[in-house]
Order: sequence, then structure tokens, then C-alpha cells
Amino acid sequence: MIEIHSVTIDCAEPYELASWWSRATGLPLGDDDRPGDDEVMLRTEQDPFLLFIRVPEGKTAKNRVHLDVNGTEGRTRDQEVERLLGLGATVLHDLREADGTGWVTMRDPEGNEFCVCRSQAERGLPE
Repeated sequence: MIEIHSVTIDCAEPYELASWWSRATGLPLGDDDRPGDDEVMLRTEQDPFLLFIRVPEGKTAKNRVHLDVNGTEGRTRDQEVERLLGLGATVLHDLREADGTGWVTMRDPEGNEFCVCRSQAERGLPE
């Protein structure tokens, strides 16, 4: 058996992108992370954590792995989409349905895709 230690995101500017994701998620940066670092980590309460690593090439295709996120603190999917737009994310595909199901595929400031899903409460689950 294996444990998943981290989810790694290739990027051009690790500190800047990790800082954006820190604002989006509320997760803190690693204590030793600084601008210009080639690797920057977002600390989670338990593994896996998010690791941002500098790579020389730019993004050229759809991500093969992406994060699915949902709002917390009582925010709905739609409220979370608006909050993330305000932080600088962009909408790639809006797949929301009239019956309230569906999700929104967004891009972070470096173009990495992620999906905003309905919150736990919107799915009838405890938060």
C-alpha cells in the first residue's frame, strides 16, 4: 500500500501561485517559503499537502489531474465561483444545470483547471 504525500502542481512562479491558492483555500504557506523559491508548499492538516514546483515549460494542454473544491462556511457553489473570480480565477466551462446540479470548471492565474462543485449542504450532507 502507499500513502499520497502531496499533490504537485507545475508552474512558472511557485510562490505567487501558492499564495493565490492560499488565499483561495485558507491554507498557510510553509514557514520557510519565500518569493523566488523553486518549491512552495501549502500546509494541510494531514497529507496530502499541495506542492507547487517551478518548471521551465508553460502549460500546453488540459490537466490530467485536477482539484475539485467546494465552498465552506455556508458558501454555496455559486457564491464560491464569484469569490474565486474576485481573486483572479477565470471560468473555462460552466456546467451548472437548471436543477442546481453541475459544476464550474475554472482556471487559476497560471491556467491550471479546477472544478467548483456544490457545497456539502447543497448536496444534503453535513459540513
